[in-house]
Amino acid sequence: MGMIEKILGLVFGGGGNIVRDTVEVFRENTEAGAQRAASAQNQAMTQYASEYGTASRGRFDRFMDGLNRLPRPALALGTLGMFVAAMIDPIWFASRMQGVSLVPEPLWWLLGVVVSFYFGARHQIKTQEFQRSIARTIANAPQVAQTIQSIQAMRLDVQDSADIEHDAPLRPSAGQPSANPALEDWRKAAL
Repeated sequence: MGMIEKILGLVFGGGGNIVRDTVEVFRENTEAGAQRAASAQNQAMTQYASEYGTASRGRFDRFMDGLNRLPRPALALGTLGMFVAAMIDPIWFASRMQGVSLVPEPLWWLLGVVVSFYFGARHQIKTQEFQRSIARTIANAPQVAQTIQSIQAMRLDVQDSADIEHDAPLRPSAGQPSANPALEDWRKAAL
């Protein structure tokens, strides 16, 4: 009885469960797989939160961002409005353009400076924010490189898996169809 008990204890329990360990080679442990999937999803969500999370900004900053988005659409719609006005009432439009031609040149220069400073400052702010985001991304580069190396280490080494050097050579007649009496009889019957 002692020997059978040891064999059954070895197979079904005791020091190690051979059946369970063998089955896990062919089929994933569902509970462990679910834990790994939950952990991976949690890590992905944490990573997304750190990537796409925005710095908290005050009401004034949000208001100014919204206000700074108005001039370009206003300029585009204003230009389209001028075309529409020119088509609807050309005389009215011509009189307004004559008034614009009376604006002195230094005032046009001043308008150009104001618009340039406005858009230039806005562009500079956005460029600096972009550079800061690139710096944060570059700071993550070593971690990304390590992750890529880990992923590449998990790949199977499939080189030389299909060694065709020791296969039998093909005969020249391998590509030629052989005689098939049944097929020839069927063709004759079909005619």
